[in-house]
Amino acid sequence: MPKLIKLLLRHALGGAFAGVVFSGLLIWSNVVGLRHLVLETADGPLAAGIMTVFFVITFASVQMGRAIMAMAEPADDDTDYTPPSSGQLVPVRVENRG
Repeated sequence: MPKLIKLLLRHALGGAFAGVVFSGLLIWSNVVGLRHLVLETADGPLAAGIMTVFFVITFASVQMGRAIMAMAEPADDDTDYTPPSSGQLVPVRVENRG
């Protein structure tokens, strides 16, 4: 299997695990009455399942995106964007496209 696919799968699984843990913590800590909703209503397990699936999708996507963005190589250009230390203004030619 290619390295990139392994990287994405590993991070997707980590994000999915984080989504399940986060969903469980929300229910366990009874935020806005979620524990009551899940345990004492007929559609509570459905609501918990949908919430967990959406957290898994969100957290896995974020982890995969972070992994891809972390692969970027640093810029190697030698461009110096610091202003001149003498305090003098430097003229810059700008093309008028209007």
